[in-house]
Parts: sequence; C-alpha cells; structure tokens
Amino acid sequence: MATYGKTSPYANTKVSPAGELDILSIRPIPAEDDDVLYTIMPQYSNRPDLLAHDLYGSKNLWWVFAQRNMETLKDPVFDFVAGTEIFLPKKSKLKPGLGI
Repeated sequence: MATYGKTSPYANTKVSPAGELDILSIRPIPAEDDDVLYTIMPQYSNRPDLLAHDLYGSKNLWWVFAQRNMETLKDPVFDFVAGTEIFLPKKSKLKPGLGI
C-alpha cells in the first residue's frame, strides 16, 4: 500500500486497501499577512522544485506555490515562469502548518 509523507500534496488523500489513490484532498496553504510577494527569477522558470529546495530545503514542497497562488498558477509547472509574481509562505509558518 502506498503512503505519502508530510511534504507530499497527497498526504491527506485517502488510499484504498488495494493501494488506489482516492480523489485529491487539497492541502490548503492559507494566506498570511507576512507572505512575501516574489517575482519568479529566470533560473526557476518551470522549476518550482528548485525554488522549493532553495527556500524550504525540500524539492517536494513545489506544490505549495500552486496551492498558495491558485489564481495565478493554474498549471503548477508551465505557469511558473520568469516575471510572474507569486506569494511565498514563510518557512517558519509553512513547516509547522504541514506538520513537518
């Protein structure tokens, strides 16, 4: 049976005894007053995993950007392009919220 860690977007999604993943249970990343407005730099274009590694120490947290910026990043990879402004949750608030 598959299990998903706390850094996975599927951590809250049910898995059947046969190992089948149920419909995605969204892990919300709520807006905070101290979120940072960030303009995606060219080295991170189409690579949210690289930015997640540099900011949070884990490439597995790439999905956080899409969840926090749902109106801007309809596609979490192909909309992640240089010049796009997104909000970044602070590491100090993100990790406790995810239980990491």
